[in-house]
Amino acid sequence: MSTNAALFERAQRVIPGGVNSPVRAFRAVGGTPRFIHRAEGAYLFDAEGRRYIDYIGSWGPMILGHGHPTVLEAVRKAAADGFSFGAPTEREVELAEEILKLVPSMEQVRLVSSGTEAAMSAIRLARGATGRAKLIKFEGCYHGHADALLVKAGSGLATFGNPTSAGVPPEVVQHTLVLEYNNIALLEEAFALHGPDLACVMIEPIAGNMNFVRASVPFMTRLRELCSRHGALLVFDEVMTGFRVGLHGAQGLYAKLIPGFRPDLSVFGKVIGGGMPLAAFGGPRDVMQQLAPTGPVYQAGTLSGNPVATACGLATLKEIQRPGFFEALAKRTRSLTAGLAQAAQQAGLAFSVDSEGGMFGFFFLDPLPQHYQQVMATDQASFNRFFHGMLERGVYLAPALYEAGFVSAAHTAADVEATVNAAHEALR
Repeated sequence: MSTNAALFERAQRVIPGGVNSPVRAFRAVGGTPRFIHRAEGAYLFDAEGRRYIDYIGSWGPMILGHGHPTVLEAVRKAAADGFSFGAPTEREVELAEEILKLVPSMEQVRLVSSGTEAAMSAIRLARGATGRAKLIKFEGCYHGHADALLVKAGSGLATFGNPTSAGVPPEVVQHTLVLEYNNIALLEEAFALHGPDLACVMIEPIAGNMNFVRASVPFMTRLRELCSRHGALLVFDEVMTGFRVGLHGAQGLYAKLIPGFRPDLSVFGKVIGGGMPLAAFGGPRDVMQQLAPTGPVYQAGTLSGNPVATACGLATLKEIQRPGFFEALAKRTRSLTAGLAQAAQQAGLAFSVDSEGGMFGFFFLDPLPQHYQQVMATDQASFNRFFHGMLERGVYLAPALYEAGFVSAAHTAADVEATVNAAHEALR
């Protein structure tokens, strides 16, 4: 049996940093990454055979837990029929129909293979449809690693303290404006200065890459008003929140709070693939018709609409539509966050926590942060000690304080109780 340390040493010889995505390297928290051998339900098992209660869930997709029988059977059947064809399949159409049924703001959708690809393509589409170049994003929001978006991004970049990425020329990001999240005054100023030149505003409605920070209702209301007034497209990045915080995504939550609210374009990933590489972007028919082959905005992908990935995603979306699914998931998540808050209170620590559906976040800070600079005030040392204390007790949290956490339908009341008990011990 290989050890995690031996595997990490071996990996570093052939893979940069020993990992294929930076946050997995444990650089922010220190120590040796756990190399996962297998997963089942709410649990991960590492190379040394140790079991962990999993609150990463592959960074969101595993809303049903690992190895859900119905999803597994759908994937096995699809794989037996063929891995990839490079030609259309009926299942692509079925998945598109299922997504559109659940997201009223979209009339057409294009399937791709990653959230980065979907976000990049949505911006290109917005620019092509409006004939404008500039875009707004918000500090602490991460929309994938496309060049134009690596400007004061959150997530892995925040973990390493870099405001941007090497290899991105200044002229590539000259049209990207970065504003403070939840700051209405700055938003109004940006539109006053650049309104006629703005193609779009891209936002995580609940930012999961600076842990868990909601866009306030007044901020979102004003953002929608300004986009409509100036002809800029409002792009919702729901790679993380889509079908995770509710059956209709974060936009469904805001639609209940803001009369007539809907984004112009939406980006999805993670849950719609059920753990397979699959993402999507979509919007009104007249905008989506600007895409090739019907329009001048080019986008293509060899593995887009992959038959095995679409089978996994379709089976997942059908399962989460079962009556009471999200009510039960949200209740389980709230029981976890309440338990963590109680443990921190008893330990006398500054602590705040929030959740929606099966997504949650916590901070060694009080009150809840509203933007990236407040998130940066979180006690990093306390988080690192807590992370390792929980890991030692068999609870796998995200190895960086900038990442949200995820609860699945496979997590039981006993799992939550064990997690809260571990938190009491670790925080002491």
